[in-house]
Amino acid sequence: MKRLVMGVLALSVSTAVMAATPKFDGGRISADVKELASDAYEGRSPATAGEQKTIAFLSARFAEAGLQPGGDLQDGKRLWTQAVPLLKGDIVGTPELALHQGGQALPLEQGKQIAVRAAMNGANQVDISKAPLVFLGYGVKAPEKDWDDFKGVDLQGKIAVVLVNDPDFETGKGDFDGKGMTWYGRWPYKYEEGARQGALGVLIVHETAPASYGWATVAGSNTNTMFDVVRDNPAESHPLLEGWIQRDLAVDLFKSAGLDFEALKKQAQQRDFKPVPLAGASLDARYAVKTEVITSHNVAARLEGSSHPDETVVYSAHWDHIGVGEPDARGDRIFNGALDNASGTASLVELARGFAKAPRTQRSLLFLAVTAEEKGLLGSEYYATHPLYPLEKTVAVINMDGMAPFGPSRDFGIYGAARFELLDQLKEVAKGWDIRYTPDPKPEAGLFFRSDHFPFAKRGVPALSWSAGQDWVEGGVAAGKKASDDYTAKRYHQQGDEWQPDWKFAGAARDLEVLYTLGSQLANARTWPNWSAEEAFRAVRDASADQR
Repeated sequence: MKRLVMGVLALSVSTAVMAATPKFDGGRISADVKELASDAYEGRSPATAGEQKTIAFLSARFAEAGLQPGGDLQDGKRLWTQAVPLLKGDIVGTPELALHQGGQALPLEQGKQIAVRAAMNGANQVDISKAPLVFLGYGVKAPEKDWDDFKGVDLQGKIAVVLVNDPDFETGKGDFDGKGMTWYGRWPYKYEEGARQGALGVLIVHETAPASYGWATVAGSNTNTMFDVVRDNPAESHPLLEGWIQRDLAVDLFKSAGLDFEALKKQAQQRDFKPVPLAGASLDARYAVKTEVITSHNVAARLEGSSHPDETVVYSAHWDHIGVGEPDARGDRIFNGALDNASGTASLVELARGFAKAPRTQRSLLFLAVTAEEKGLLGSEYYATHPLYPLEKTVAVINMDGMAPFGPSRDFGIYGAARFELLDQLKEVAKGWDIRYTPDPKPEAGLFFRSDHFPFAKRGVPALSWSAGQDWVEGGVAAGKKASDDYTAKRYHQQGDEWQPDWKFAGAARDLEVLYTLGSQLANARTWPNWSAEEAFRAVRDASADQR
């Protein structure tokens, strides 16, 4: 009954709110994207001059719009920023990497056959000589599913070789989530579990389909500066060596050990799979690592609620990107991050402009531009563990990660698949623009775990990431899918993600009307959306009910 009442209230509020929904300016969004994604911002990596420029730009834009600082308290006043301490790690020089197989040493080139990350376990030197390799299937230990790829193997001094995604991916059936990637399929989990099991290192075999992106994305994302939250004992979460290897290299490696890669992959999809040593194969890895604790920043702008200021609706987007790396074929070293995520950041500012001009909502609104998403959702994770405004009284989080630079779509989606009242309400709002909901077309990509709504969701706050649809008003599904596939292959986490002159952001401007209306409903209601009973996040949210 409570859910039904909430739905009726949402619909009754919708008509009035939609009539007052502002029109958003796609040209202004495009201009802000052009600025944020320009070479002058050097790819917006945390703790660089690019971060300083980004913070100054966003703070000025929010102030011009009429918002108030919503960040840390200093001398009784709010700042525009929330300080986020991070561990920063860089490989010094060029790593010396080699694979021993069949009695021969094969030198490996960083970014080509292999991509190793700066060690984040506290070590300042990686010095590995002929470490044995062990194939551990998908590297999953899930007691609740009676699944253990490790089965007591001694990994001391050894490198674990694991597959990306989880055991259901190939067949779409099994104990996990069919084609939908679970947390066990994500690369951060595989490194963490390897550390828990005592592995010296973890190498993930890259395959484009189960990873949902190509090798260029892997190389671009993993051979640059690394960041992590500051941990009391980082070795509990990170093995000494973390990296990826190309599938072709893995196939040759298995063959030299007298093994068949595809046959072993099929075995790894079964519960009775056992670890397989790669006989005669070992790895050398030598490189210095420079680590330091730095301070990055989330940017927070606020509109205080008129009657319930202690209750907050959050809009979020990550401002960071990868920064500067090795040159591509054009000699370009800057990862500009125009779509990912200057587009979401500029849209966040544009949305704030609309709310600032409208009558004040009953609940407060927080516009949160977070840092270090590209390094593992670190800015949103820090906020979720050090909230500026209590999570218990945070109504919902609406995240924007990649907004439509072209025309509008007939549909929309969210990242991943989850069942909750916030999505139900969004579906109803979208009907006012004749937009239908389309489930995530690539559940195997694990997008639910890859965007900044997730740190809030796992702590019980209803949270989603908006995804523009692929059924374009002009060109239909064929045009939308072509553009999406082209971006993933040629620009995602690559230097080619640059602002384009034909980006009018008409789609983003229309989508902001929908997200504005949803936020207005939430901020002018007395209801608290919740997760469906079958979602694990429901119990976490219910535990804080007495604080609302």
